[in-house]
Amino acid sequence: MRTRLQDGSFEFVIPSDLNEARRLQEFIERQLQQCHYEDKEIFGIRLALEEAIVNAIKHGNQMDRGKKVHVRFRVLPERFDVGVTDEGPGYDPGDVPDPLADENLERPTGRGLFLMQHYMTEVVVHPPGNRLTMSKVRKKRIATATG
Repeated sequence: MRTRLQDGSFEFVIPSDLNEARRLQEFIERQLQQCHYEDKEIFGIRLALEEAIVNAIKHGNQMDRGKKVHVRFRVLPERFDVGVTDEGPGYDPGDVPDPLADENLERPTGRGLFLMQHYMTEVVVHPPGNRLTMSKVRKKRIATATG
């Protein structure tokens, strides 16, 4: 289900289905392109968004198709904001192992939050840990005078 809100943001409610997540990511990517985001910015946002939604589906909702993931986002020329909420019990981000610690370097999982923090300007996990908000603030472009 997709809803366009008065402030220009979109709200989606999707089942815990990775194919639905992919379709939502493609929709958001098109919105970013329409607002003239650069490929590098879109890559980072898409990766962070994928991690957030996949974590909500797999870890939060335990792949239960009866549970929903709520995604609300807004694309503006100067920033991208998104919130992802699952129906799981939540988690404490302080309990997530450091993916850069020697004992975790070869683990195939556990890098999602790290990647989100790397590519986004701000990432907040809200208690009890089943809601996450992220923002990407674009760098201002400085016009240079020639002559």
